[in-house]
Amino acid sequence: MPHTTTPDGARIAYQLRGEGPPLVLLAGQANSHHWWDGIREDFHAAHSTVTLDYRGTGESDEPRTPYSTQQFARDVIAVLDDLGIDRADVYGTSMGGRVSQWLAIRHPERVRGLILGCTSPGGPHSLERSNEVRRSLAVPDVAAAQRALAELMYTPAWLAAHSAPYQTLGDPTMSARARRAHLTASRDHDAWDELPAISAPTLILHGDADLLNPAANAPLLADRIPGARMTLLPGARHAYFEEFRARASPLVLDFLRREAAEA
Repeated sequence: MPHTTTPDGARIAYQLRGEGPPLVLLAGQANSHHWWDGIREDFHAAHSTVTLDYRGTGESDEPRTPYSTQQFARDVIAVLDDLGIDRADVYGTSMGGRVSQWLAIRHPERVRGLILGCTSPGGPHSLERSNEVRRSLAVPDVAAAQRALAELMYTPAWLAAHSAPYQTLGDPTMSARARRAHLTASRDHDAWDELPAISAPTLILHGDADLLNPAANAPLLADRIPGARMTLLPGARHAYFEEFRARASPLVLDFLRREAAEA
């Protein structure tokens, strides 16, 4: 698996698949590129896809320094530089959406089109998950916590039809320290003040039944980012991009096709 070395010395593993204009796919908190297994192929008729293992996940290093969504964005830039990609479309989900915000804010020349999925602006302006949801994920019984997370990701019907393991419930190879570092990075994200600086055409996607990252965050982003478009997927929970891929992936492709035609 190819790696690049970031300016602070971390080796970051990345994956390039397919051919065509590059689409960067960014996973959620405490997950590696496997978040996109079986989904990235939806885009290969029109795009190549680039993923990476965040520091602390998969085949990447686990530096003992603090992590942040801005640091993860710098790691993405290091991967694009290593691949010789000057400009790409970016699709980030959950924490990956927070990372994508910084890419578009700090590196506007590198982002052609931006898709923000099941994410939030962070900070005091975002809507946090309820205390009930927090408690369900914090129980000492690991199996019970995993069941609670799966139920926040997927509808009961989908879970009944698909057996575990589920690729969105976290990288099982991560250390406890790395998991804490990811949690801190995602929790401390706050791009609110700088979101109006985003110049890339932006599409916001969210399941309207998402309780893990409440759906009310979608209109907050749409109102804050100039010209952003928003689509809520009825009945979808946090992992809308997988369970509702038959609708979600075409929405992404149509958006990118339209933006390419207008460029």
